Amino acid sequence: MYIIHGNIKTMEGRDFADGYLDIRDGKIAAMGDMKDCPQREGQVLDVEGSLVMPGIIEAHCHMGITEEKKGMEGDDCNENVNPVTPYLRAIDAINPMDAAFNDALQAGITSAMIGPGSANVVGGQFAFVKTHGRCIDDMIVKAPAAMKVAFGENPKVNYSGQGTSPSTRMAIAALLREELTKAVAYREKREKDRDAEKDFRYECWLPVLRGEIPLKAHAHRADDILTAVRIAKEFHLRMTLDHCSEGHLIMEELKAAGFPAIVGPDMASRNKIEVQNMAFKTAGLLSGRGILTAITTDHPVSKIQFLPTCAGLAVKAGMSPEEGLRSITINAAKICGVDDRVGSLAPGKDADIAVFTGNPMEVATKARYTLIDGEIVYSLQESDPSF
Repeated sequence: MYIIHGNIKTMEGRDFADGYLDIRDGKIAAMGDMKDCPQREGQVLDVEGSLVMPGIIEAHCHMGITEEKKGMEGDDCNENVNPVTPYLRAIDAINPMDAAFNDALQAGITSAMIGPGSANVVGGQFAFVKTHGRCIDDMIVKAPAAMKVAFGENPKVNYSGQGTSPSTRMAIAALLREELTKAVAYREKREKDRDAEKDFRYECWLPVLRGEIPLKAHAHRADDILTAVRIAKEFHLRMTLDHCSEGHLIMEELKAAGFPAIVGPDMASRNKIEVQNMAFKTAGLLSGRGILTAITTDHPVSKIQFLPTCAGLAVKAGMSPEEGLRSITINAAKICGVDDRVGSLAPGKDADIAVFTGNPMEVATKARYTLIDGEIVYSLQESDPSF
């Protein structure tokens, strides 16, 4: 398949004002200026000067695990009875039939990091998946992709009424340290005796301790963010700082710590104490200090289809336009550990592509086509023949 006459924005490397993409076996085989486009065979998609860019990436959300319109029956986001549940796997609860997946495709969003919520100190394993399919096993790019941990208000509120820990920030940190200490001891035991019986309770920690996947730390308030940093440093772990609502108040500390940030959902209301300083300026301020930054909707806290709009509002609040697009493409891919496959347009990468009528950060822009693995999974013309 060829996409021709596209205004191609690669997000890494050279762009092409009038370019082509050669797609074969679900991958980008070649790309360049139209004047260098070879003889075309098979399906040809002439996009007539539309913007062609990598599919948009949501770096933190709960779509399909907190389903829309289904109440308790479709809400599998939080296991509210045990504060430490690292062995839970998002792939066992994500429902690809959730309407949010179709909304994502219509917005040019081709992949997402999906996992448990933040009621528990340790919530379980996230998965990075494509947004098109019926069987979650066929949609997986990376699983497990991160281990969810949470600080601050959410675990406190969830467990303070149950007469058990944690009801304070001290207990949240202590429970996480205790769990990590036990996990380290388990790893050392397994390294000494390869034939030792596997313990399902702790086996899930090994990819984290080996540095293969990060902690995914829910932290809004500055002190919670710094507690997360403190613990990650103590145990020599990778980590992403998710939400990071007061990150702009501690930028020098975060720059020195070296962990990336996933900022948002800034489109949501300030309905909790810990998000009182939430603002769209945070993402731009952090990226301006050289901190690798992505933007999230935290769907369903704000809707997945508004992710490009959130990036646009961050640009309005001071983020550079280029960094706005990077925050929902290559930056998100790097933070999620999947930039070898998605996040930019380059030969060898997955042909996950969005074709837009204009800049997707502008609210009037529509996605003309969304492609995943080289297949057209959404067409504006088919959904709106008048276009």
